[in-house]
Amino acid sequence: MNNPDLILKLVKFCVVGGSGMLIDFGCTWVLKEKIKINKYIANSVGFILAATSNYWFNRIWTFQSHNQQITHEYLSFLVISLVGLGINNLIIYLLNDKLKLNFYLSKLLAIGVVTIWNFGMNYLFTFS
Repeated sequence: MNNPDLILKLVKFCVVGGSGMLIDFGCTWVLKEKIKINKYIANSVGFILAATSNYWFNRIWTFQSHNQQITHEYLSFLVISLVGLGINNLIIYLLNDKLKLNFYLSKLLAIGVVTIWNFGMNYLFTFS
């Protein structure tokens, strides 16, 4: 794969990630604030719905996968996303709690690192 194709896939991956973020935050907000579900359950449901949406959009649009083992491919995507969530929380903890950087700056930096992690791992493993 040449460099422009890889960059295009990264851009598409980021667009899909943005849509997933809207799904995650929207679902979490509705469940937590309107339906009054526990914040951790609401957050988990939002995360799973966003990851599932991201998987399908990335499968179809970003990577144009024709893999017939959809369950295996989805689980690979989900595990990579969960590891990314752990990395995200670790970076926020280190930058915000330990180094006392602004929370939102820490979150922005964490998102940048995790986007590269998620893209790279999904490019190499899930959609290879």
